[in-house]
Amino acid sequence: MSENPILAIVGPTAVGKTSVAIAVAKKINGEIIGLDSRQIYKGMSIGTAQPTLEEVNSIPHHLISIREPNETVSAGEYADLVKDIVGEIQNKEKEPILCGGAGLYLDALTLGIFKESKTNPDIRVRLSREYDEAPDVMLKKLKDIDPDYAEKVHINNKKRLIRALEIVEITGKIPTEHFKEQASNQPFLSAGRQAGRHSIFTVLLSMERQLLINRIRERTKSMLENGWIEETKVLRENYSVEKAHSLDSIGYRQICQYLDGEYSIEELEEEIVIRTRQFAKRQYTWFRNRGNPVEIDMDGKYEERAELIPMSATSLERRRVRSVGF
Repeated sequence: MSENPILAIVGPTAVGKTSVAIAVAKKINGEIIGLDSRQIYKGMSIGTAQPTLEEVNSIPHHLISIREPNETVSAGEYADLVKDIVGEIQNKEKEPILCGGAGLYLDALTLGIFKESKTNPDIRVRLSREYDEAPDVMLKKLKDIDPDYAEKVHINNKKRLIRALEIVEITGKIPTEHFKEQASNQPFLSAGRQAGRHSIFTVLLSMERQLLINRIRERTKSMLENGWIEETKVLRENYSVEKAHSLDSIGYRQICQYLDGEYSIEELEEEIVIRTRQFAKRQYTWFRNRGNPVEIDMDGKYEERAELIPMSATSLERRRVRSVGF
């Protein structure tokens, strides 16, 4: 079994993670494991920017398009899937590479997930309706139950607020207590904390703010022109929006509103850009505050940047290549 740390290439949406991961995989004989809470679903290839057929044929990818959109994949289940796939890849004497932007999934690997961390679609649908009606009431409810954790949850972070209250209903434990118990289940250990059979070396890809915004705008326009609306129509015909948690994702949610006549096509594109830009900022902040990652500034030269990553992963001195804020 390989003793090298497991490489995780993370960063905000549209920064170029897939291109870099493929370039690195070709250099180190690697296979890519998706670190994405939406690319894991079938029928959502356009809106989640899943790797193309050409990319998948060039380097094996795992955990891409394997679940139905109305299925729920918890962070704990994801961690278990990764653990098995890492073993399979290493048994072939190849290097596993995690690639994506799901911070909660990365936390599941580096911090562990409490075994009682289950989900309940019915509870989640009800809480989602309550949030849409009165998010301030829900936040107050969390503050009354767990004031410490409520301080970490912004009122606009619908997913996190719903998840916190769902944990209370399912486990009977407050989120603070729930997450303290995560340490009892650690499938991996992040590099720099302590030696272990599995360690993770995290590389954070970043980009100058305006350049990333331009990429988000260009990508959104391209995705809409290449069938994103039609993809969403098919999903709506086959799955209830309330039951398919995946359809509450950025872009799909706005397209559903467009199909219901709430936006013009121009307004739709702008709304997706704004929401995606805000999400990218949250992603960058999340990853930068986790585990002291090596940060590499992107300028579009993916092959050149890919050269830095294997060298960084084997270096004894872990350092930031460059820090870029939003």
